[in-house]
Amino acid sequence: MTPADPDDPRADFEYFSNEYAQALQAYTAIENQASTLMLMGYTDDLRQFIEQFLEMASRAKALAIEKEEAHFAEWFGELVEKAEALLNAVPR
Repeated sequence: MTPADPDDPRADFEYFSNEYAQALQAYTAIENQASTLMLMGYTDDLRQFIEQFLEMASRAKALAIEKEEAHFAEWFGELVEKAEALLNAVPR
């Protein structure tokens, strides 16, 4: 999904605000459930969730860079770093 009007900075801000809120909510859910999923032996599923999140957040970060939304690019970058660290902590 991309912003509705590429020439309207308010549309970009609204789009990235919504995307970031959803990404933050998704990351928080993954982080909160990670230990439970690992204890139950669902490490492959957890890795898949994190990898899907990384793909989505990386796309959003790239689009923010393209649209020159530096703050959103930084914030998505932070989520990507946290998710990568979480992925590295999940046993194979």
